[in-house]
Amino acid sequence: MSDPFVCARCAEKGKTCCELTPGTEEVCFPVSDYERERILECAPDSGGFVLQLNSPLFIENLLKLFPGQRRTVKELFPPGGMHYRLEVDSGGKCLFLGSGGCVIPKEARPLYCRLFPFWTDESGRITLLEVESCLAQQENKTPGKLFKTLGISQSEVRELHSQLRIAWGFAAHVDNG
Repeated sequence: MSDPFVCARCAEKGKTCCELTPGTEEVCFPVSDYERERILECAPDSGGFVLQLNSPLFIENLLKLFPGQRRTVKELFPPGGMHYRLEVDSGGKCLFLGSGGCVIPKEARPLYCRLFPFWTDESGRITLLEVESCLAQQENKTPGKLFKTLGISQSEVRELHSQLRIAWGFAAHVDNG
């Protein structure tokens, strides 16, 4: 059964997936121009984005998400280049995180946020980005229960991942480079 309040309950407990440890901002996922435009349509005066350097650590993180796509990652996010990411406050909280959760309507949130904690590999297999502090993961030890609790299906995860790949500039195929 879906639990629309699991993320709010998690926020009451402490740190959420919408918070970074101060000093780790460089590994925050990128936000594409398409995603930024959708967010700005919903929250035009909020700002909320920062240009971030494509650091070696950021690129290494992307290579973990897209193994076997070294060439594409380096073309899309060249070392020394820049990308947008969500802005956080001095404590590491996303500027779009309000007292009741994300202030961006679900359909306009960054694709990575909408996918989390799921990821899809090149074969289409859904994996879990395990986060120790995630209450939904703590309460739902099997993927099936986690899908139900978060109110998302496997086909929706695959579709969101496909949209993310396109938004971030990845082709549908794997370059194996």
